Amino acid sequence: MITRQMNKSGYYLLYLFMTGLFLGILLVNIRHDVWVKEDGLLNAAMIKQLQNSEFDGNYLFGYIVRSRISTILIISMLASTMIGLPIVCGYVCYLGASAGCILSIAVIRYGIRGLFFMAASIFPQGLLLIPGYFLLFRWGLDCNRSLYGKIDGLEGRYLIGKQFMLTKGIKLAGILMIVILGCLIESYVNPKILQFFLKIF
Repeated sequence: MITRQMNKSGYYLLYLFMTGLFLGILLVNIRHDVWVKEDGLLNAAMIKQLQNSEFDGNYLFGYIVRSRISTILIISMLASTMIGLPIVCGYVCYLGASAGCILSIAVIRYGIRGLFFMAASIFPQGLLLIPGYFLLFRWGLDCNRSLYGKIDGLEGRYLIGKQFMLTKGIKLAGILMIVILGCLIESYVNPKILQFFLKIF
């Protein structure tokens, strides 16, 4: 039963992300003239600046880890409230829409090179960050369902105990470790890969 619910949550999250992705792609293609301007996102000047930039891994790590950890903590806290379900679902859809917009702009501007650029920009940290965020969102859905789902006529929050809190805390700590490792790779490994790619872009 638990495995079935976890699989259902996974498919639900994928559906939300793909819906957002489709909407993001559709939005850019409908308003092509607004999104793809000379001074817009991923323009030639921005690519040139990236090609000539020297990345400071320590600064990047501090900035990225603060941003990602704060997002995780906010999502995890909101997931334990009554508005947690729409918050998690809305954020997943937002991430999909953002990905769809950026991907569309990259492809419209640079064609197949845009796809390779996007792949280079998320490799290899995506191998950790994507599963990490997926686990976070599934954790949020499961936590919200356990707290506010009905069990024998009562909401789950009146029935949960220390074991539930401990289990959820350990899982969240594991998710944080995965994301922090992803941030390390994003700060120290990805810039080298991205700069190498940009040299032949």
